[in-house]
Amino acid sequence: MKTWIVGLAPIVALAAVIGGSYSAPGVRLGVAVLVAALFGLGWPHYLGIPAKKTLGVIIALAGACSAVGAAFTAGPGYLDQAPIFIALGIGSVFAVQLVRGTGQIHRLESTLGAGAGVAMSAMGAGWIAAHRFTGDGGMTLVTGVAALVALGVGLLRWPDRIVAPLGMVLATLAGPLAAMVLTDFSLLPAAVVSAVVAAIVMAFRKLSSLAGAPRSVPGALAMGLAPVSSLGALVYFIDKLLIT
Repeated sequence: MKTWIVGLAPIVALAAVIGGSYSAPGVRLGVAVLVAALFGLGWPHYLGIPAKKTLGVIIALAGACSAVGAAFTAGPGYLDQAPIFIALGIGSVFAVQLVRGTGQIHRLESTLGAGAGVAMSAMGAGWIAAHRFTGDGGMTLVTGVAALVALGVGLLRWPDRIVAPLGMVLATLAGPLAAMVLTDFSLLPAAVVSAVVAAIVMAFRKLSSLAGAPRSVPGALAMGLAPVSSLGALVYFIDKLLIT
């Protein structure tokens, strides 16, 4: 059951992100905050580290505050607030690790893992920033379609040597096809974004298989939502590079 949650959670989250891109700004912000909360509260469970509740709140707040910043910051730097919240989040993680009284021998691993969670959670704000930069939901749709195809292929219980290239090829083709049929974006940016998205999704699939089955349902949710959050900032910066 937990394995299926890892596969289905990002699909549902991406569908919500795509739907939110064609909705009111409040809906997009609500989706981003919800994803940040679910990911943040579940990430310490996935890592199996102490102080799960405290670190989970820190990670969730970093993502939620970054999403609010991306929604209300004046352009063109729609993601300028995210590094501030990442720094505050990582600083809070260090503070928690210094004062907690259990699990001292794993303090370094806990700090690194929670710090990575803060960064990934804040990167989810990139979905809002990308939408504000492009001005509509077209590129979000293209990116989402490519990611959904890669995630769907990733659900196949085939060897990585087959699934990884298959997911890369199909997702890279799906993005430009969606751009050509459903949006006005040119094919080159759509193809580049789709290829990068597919590579990230396949990398997280490999990470999930190496780490083994999640220990709990919150941990499974967090692992499933990790690529969705991580892709946000990546899509935003690629859009800025390729779209003029």
